[in-house]
Amino acid sequence: MDIQLSSSDIQAFKKARLLIVGDVMLDRYWFGDTERISPEAPVPVVLVSKEDERLGGAANVARNAASVGAQISILGVVGDDESGKIIERLLQEQGVKSYLQRDPNLKTTVKLRVVARQQQLIRLDFEKAPTHEALLNKLEQFQSLLNDVDAVVFSDYGKGGLTHVTQMIAAAKAAGKFVLVDPKGDDYSKYQSASMITPNRAELREVVGRWKDEADLTKKAQALRETLKLDALLLTRSEEGMSLFTAKGVEHVKAQAREVFDVSGAGDTVIAAMAVALAAGWAPGKAMNLANKAGGIVVGKLGTATVSLEELQ
Repeated sequence: MDIQLSSSDIQAFKKARLLIVGDVMLDRYWFGDTERISPEAPVPVVLVSKEDERLGGAANVARNAASVGAQISILGVVGDDESGKIIERLLQEQGVKSYLQRDPNLKTTVKLRVVARQQQLIRLDFEKAPTHEALLNKLEQFQSLLNDVDAVVFSDYGKGGLTHVTQMIAAAKAAGKFVLVDPKGDDYSKYQSASMITPNRAELREVVGRWKDEADLTKKAQALRETLKLDALLLTRSEEGMSLFTAKGVEHVKAQAREVFDVSGAGDTVIAAMAVALAAGWAPGKAMNLANKAGGIVVGKLGTATVSLEELQ
């Protein structure tokens, strides 16, 4: 099913209001060339010729949702440092309304990737969990922002920014909001009563174990959905496309046939497109088709990237 966006769809996307909550980070790229091995150790020497900085984690979800025209706010915690200021600036450039807490005791999470000849050689992570006080402040602010949005997306990268996610989901559901979660870890009980979770294959296996075949997958996915009291579970399956599990059954969509260049950030694009479509009033199955198309486009780009309305059309 190929999705065609009408002018009324685009207007609905532009009216959609989303709040993104989660682990905010900065993706830093060093691009260069490598022609020799270091005399000090058996590693390539990269002559860096270009540097790039992009929004990562929950900030990349916000960036993706904004790129298809929706009205986006973001809530998270960053350090009171240069990386935190860069994130604020990049969010402003994307038209995202920022409600980031500055924690002076925290270093902003940064992922540094060194890329040579279009291949990632190494990734260096700099991270530290936010303080209890900063997280409590975020919880209070979350309550005050709920009235002004249609849907909430929780982007969990396991960095400590969603310590209070259970209370936040309960508050958002009580306020009648659609709640989507990009999950992390092996304990999904904290996401109970969300509208939808969007694990990939590896993440789902960590929770339900391996499956023998499609029937076994359906059984395990539906059992998890019912246990967690979810309306839907969207499983992203790379080259196998996506599967949407609901009380009505299961729907599948095939992967968009294109060259896979870089999968980093693809999950952010998928949940962003899904959330915007659902906030615009689309049915979950139709929204999955759009998210699948968006994910297929973004894996053809280098690094954390976005998909525009023009590309989706």
